[in-house]
Amino acid sequence: MKKQLDIATWARKDQFAFFRRFEEPFFGVTVEVDCTAAYNKAKAGGHSFFLEYLHCSLVAANETEPFRYRISGDDVWIFGQVNASPTINRPDGTFGFAYMDFRPAMADFLPAANAEIARVQASTGLVPAVSGENVIHYSSIPWINFTGISHARSFSFPDSCPKISFGKMTEKAGRRVMPTSVHVHHALMDGFHVAQYLDRFQVLLNA
Repeated sequence: MKKQLDIATWARKDQFAFFRRFEEPFFGVTVEVDCTAAYNKAKAGGHSFFLEYLHCSLVAANETEPFRYRISGDDVWIFGQVNASPTINRPDGTFGFAYMDFRPAMADFLPAANAEIARVQASTGLVPAVSGENVIHYSSIPWINFTGISHARSFSFPDSCPKISFGKMTEKAGRRVMPTSVHVHHALMDGFHVAQYLDRFQVLLNA
């Protein structure tokens, strides 16, 4: 389900009109998150650490309303929920695109997510997960402790989906930390809203 946002009464209508005309309207930040508790939780539960932090991120994004905004033509739509479209690494060094429905409870999210990972890892080639606009594009680069990242984009293709990337987990002062990059469409949100998402993400990682 989705509903149209009333741009005329939107407090950010001027920002929307300004940034939507940019050739590159996305901006991004890279931060370090503490994933100690999330890592321990995943290991204790016997499930994937990747799916643990992916689910935390997806919950945080769904709870941060601008992450559910999408541009369609001259309109902005608010989706009832957004789902995950992550890249999945294969044993041969390639990757494939996956699609995972959002489920608020981890116990409900895990079975379908694990099945989707198995499906992509058993496939070949690069077939985009066609799942509509209500997705967040996720990628994991567990080999690199990056401090910044950029994304390949087709500027002729209309796109307002957030792009969130995770890097290599390392240890620092007895804690496990991980770089996280968030790129979002500036016509739909500002740094304040990205901070809201990141704050909520960290709370969920700590839970």
